[in-house]
Parts: sequence; C-alpha cells; structure tokens
Amino acid sequence: MNLQSTPRLVVLRRYLAAFGSLLAGLSVALSAYAMHAAEPSAQGRMLQAAVFGFAHGLALTTLAPLAQRPTALLALSMLLLGVFLFCGSLLAAALLGLQPMLAPFGGALLIAGWLLHAYDRLRG
Repeated sequence: MNLQSTPRLVVLRRYLAAFGSLLAGLSVALSAYAMHAAEPSAQGRMLQAAVFGFAHGLALTTLAPLAQRPTALLALSMLLLGVFLFCGSLLAAALLGLQPMLAPFGGALLIAGWLLHAYDRLRG
C-alpha cells in the first residue's frame, strides 16, 4: 500500500472536506444573521468573517479530496486552523466586544497554508 492510499490520509481528506462544507454553510448563515439581526456596528466584522469562512470552506471542500501528500494535508490543516482563528477572533470582537487579538495569527496561518499548498502543487 502506498502513502497516498493509506487509510489515515483518506480519513483526513474526508474530515477536511467535511469541515470545509460545514464552514461554508455556517458562513452563509452568519452572513444572513449579520445582514438581518446584527447590530450595525458588528456587521462589518461579521460579514468579513463570513466571506473568509465561505471562501476557505469552499477551498477545503474542493482541495482536500485531491490532496495526495502529507504536505498538502498539512497546508489544508493550516488553512482550517487559520480560518478558525481569524474568523473566530472577528466574531468575538463583533459579538463580545473583545479585541481581535488572534486574527493576525489566523491570517499568518492562512498565508502560510496557501504558500505551503503552492509549494506542494509545484512539486508535481
């Protein structure tokens, strides 16, 4: 059995894709909430979180089944953690009035995840 078909990698691909779909769906709900029920002062941050969540959820749903190497799976895992930190920090700021202190770390993980994914794709 080669590395690409080991059950652990298959399961991880499925989980990443499932989390991506869940993230995209929750982002649609978040944008509806932001537009129809949120305080005007919170709408901007909530909509930004929804956009980032939807885009990265769609990316995870699309890219995870195609990931063949551990490097690609690490990159996609970094995207998932990055979007949770980034969007979660924005939502905490919008809903709880906290400072979005984790957003820079989430953003850095998103950037690093995309760069690692590009490196993995260039490896062929």
